[in-house]
Amino acid sequence: MAIWFDPSITVSQLQQLAPNTMGGHLGMEFTEIGANFLKARMPVDDRTRQPYGLLHGGASAALAETLGSVASAHVIDRSRYYCVGLEINANHLRPVKEGYVYGTASPLHLGKTTHVWDIRIHDEKEKLVCVSRLTVAILKLQAV
Repeated sequence: MAIWFDPSITVSQLQQLAPNTMGGHLGMEFTEIGANFLKARMPVDDRTRQPYGLLHGGASAALAETLGSVASAHVIDRSRYYCVGLEINANHLRPVKEGYVYGTASPLHLGKTTHVWDIRIHDEKEKLVCVSRLTVAILKLQAV
């Protein structure tokens, strides 16, 4: 069963969100929308590496938060609600020096006031690089 408020949402529509955002600056690209998951990739390059030449943990967390937040925003009725990140954690399991990392966000809980997402980030060899959990608050839009 699809979780999306508008099941006709496309990857190219999601990609239009990237300009002038952290995701856009870090080179994130949405790659796939499934019935109950969202995928994106991010390059490991000068924008996303730390001084030792490895993927920066903050860049992994940014990919995870971007995936979970965008996913939450497309589960809710955005004419009535908006969502904001409430808490994120990330366990960095393996270093990456180059290429791309690929993230997949899947819901653990989709409630009225909170969503919890499991985000798994893999390298190009499909080895697990980072495991993250994001909690998103769902808030009512206030009448102006």
